[in-house]
Amino acid sequence: MSETEFSRIGLFSSLPGETLRLLSGRMSREPVPAGTEVVSEGAEGDRFFVVLSGVLAVTQEAQGERRMLKAGDYFGEVALVMNMPRTASIRALTPAVIATCDRATFDEFVRPLFSD
Repeated sequence: MSETEFSRIGLFSSLPGETLRLLSGRMSREPVPAGTEVVSEGAEGDRFFVVLSGVLAVTQEAQGERRMLKAGDYFGEVALVMNMPRTASIRALTPAVIATCDRATFDEFVRPLFSD
């Protein structure tokens, strides 16, 4: 992952350069083919995701399609912050690239961004 890529993500824009560098080094980049389900509603949440490219759909069993995610959007934080199962399913509508990190990296670098 590159710091430059991450500095364009709104959520991370307030992070100092060194923190951005450390976070980008701990996140992995993953290509996602169109049609692939990235997370399933009700599954245990153990990762945080940032969309780098492509379009993904957010759906909930009870309410159907909720919204679209595109470059710069993120997901997976609710399950990690609230310690609960995934609240929605996320599926790639187009070929996509995501960045992902584990709970420890999320807790260290990303969780503080949601405390305000």
